[in-house]
Amino acid sequence: MSLITEYRQTEEAIKELQARLANMSNDERLIKEMEFEEKLRGLMADYNKSLRDIIAILDPDSRQRPAAAAPKKRGERKVKTYVNPHTNESISTKGGNHKTLKAWKAEHGSDVVESWVTE
Repeated sequence: MSLITEYRQTEEAIKELQARLANMSNDERLIKEMEFEEKLRGLMADYNKSLRDIIAILDPDSRQRPAAAAPKKRGERKVKTYVNPHTNESISTKGGNHKTLKAWKAEHGSDVVESWVTE
């Protein structure tokens, strides 16, 4: 894309966004929401309260609910040792992202290679 084409597309996008912004600024619902937010922030400042304080007042049970379940950490992977019966070559790895292991699986199939695991 040429630079002038990109410039014109960006200019057109700006014009569309400005028209959308003008329409939104005349929306009665937006005006009421902005007025509410302004008054709420003023009250919070007057009474020296934070958003957490307001939530605690309006919904006291919110602290008892977990905010978001923390991602579970999976256990540490065990080291697997694969021994190729054709070449007697061995590989020790914790995951399947090993170059030689991938080559073996491509050549012999995943199920066959998994049967080569020794513990």
